[in-house]
Amino acid sequence: MAEHDCSEALSQLQVFLDGELTDERRRLIAHHLDLCPPCLDRHDFEAELRRVVAERCRDQVPDDLKIRIEAAIRAQSGAESGSG
Repeated sequence: MAEHDCSEALSQLQVFLDGELTDERRRLIAHHLDLCPPCLDRHDFEAELRRVVAERCRDQVPDDLKIRIEAAIRAQSGAESGSG
């Protein structure tokens, strides 16, 4: 990758953020981001967007459901250990 190849760096940005590149490709893109403020801004935006989505898009499980699930798991574990 050429030092200032923005289109290639940006095309691999999602994979870069996912950590699914080889060490060499990751190093090349990180180097490009260090030298290219517009691409670094895009990286920062995408990383922040992922953080916000992950933080705000969590399912909230009611406490009574958690208690029922834990009880069912304990009951199942007890039944399996007693059957041997």
